[in-house]
Amino acid sequence: MDDATRIGLEAAAFRRLVEHLRSRPDAQNIDMMNLAGFCRNCLSRWYREAATEQGIAMTDPDAREVIYGMPYKEWQALHQKEATPEQKAAFANSSTGH
Repeated sequence: MDDATRIGLEAAAFRRLVEHLRSRPDAQNIDMMNLAGFCRNCLSRWYREAATEQGIAMTDPDAREVIYGMPYKEWQALHQKEATPEQKAAFANSSTGH
């Protein structure tokens, strides 16, 4: 497989992941962190870092809007629930360094 095809497939998979996460606001970031070691905020940070590597200036709020499909504060108000004590304990005990 040539590089252009591989990159195109990777980009398609990324777009599908973002679309899936947008369709599943019930999947809370803390649960994603506790289970997989990353969340939507991590994904937006990686997106911003990739932009920076390409010489594109991007703020964290701009990158988050790409991933969330809306301003982060709006998403929080609509979808984010208070973490339970159990979720907070699991996060504190994780070794993700997030």
